[in-house]
Amino acid sequence: MVLQKIFRAVIMGPPGSGKGTVSARITKGFGLKHLSSGDILRANINSKTELGLLVKSCLDQGRLVPDNMMSRLILSELRRMDQNSWLLDGFPRTVAQAEALDDAFTVDTVINLNVPFQTIQQRLTSRWTHLPSGRVYNTDFNPPKVPGRDDVTGEPLVQRDDDTPETVTRRLKSYETQTEPVLEYYRSNGVLETFSGTETNKIWPHVEAFLHKKLATAQKSVA
Repeated sequence: MVLQKIFRAVIMGPPGSGKGTVSARITKGFGLKHLSSGDILRANINSKTELGLLVKSCLDQGRLVPDNMMSRLILSELRRMDQNSWLLDGFPRTVAQAEALDDAFTVDTVINLNVPFQTIQQRLTSRWTHLPSGRVYNTDFNPPKVPGRDDVTGEPLVQRDDDTPETVTRRLKSYETQTEPVLEYYRSNGVLETFSGTETNKIWPHVEAFLHKKLATAQKSVA
């Protein structure tokens, strides 16, 4: 789909909700440029930009990156692609960040993936990794040939700290506490669209149909 009007969207969803898969399908199917706040952070830290060094200092001290710093970082990246349609992932995470984004750009829609925590917990805690190679297995749908062993080397698999049940529960609760006010902000602005389900492949057709309809309306307005 070739867009005549610039279209800007935000995608939200907890870790393990399938956000990466849905984002990839949106960028491929609709020509939006995918911008991940995590990628932007890493790029600035690696390039040792002024903001990147400030962010690294915060992270090294175990502190959250302040809203104004995070907003400056993301907005400067977005301004560079002023004439592009984009899909923003991982930002905003607070109402202050959402307000800063609204001051600079018009967000056309916010896609929220609502996947039950129990499903996500099962999805993430089933992941086992072969650390030397980075190969990842899932005991539910991509199990190793020999339980607990890497298919190629036969070496033991481990569960990353991020994927233990306790850590997953903590991350999901933290996400919920942090983002509920942001979802409410977008809900009250009339741009939030929530898609619920337990399987990405079943959620995707609804997201795709919604975007086709939304973009067709947007294009008509400039015709």
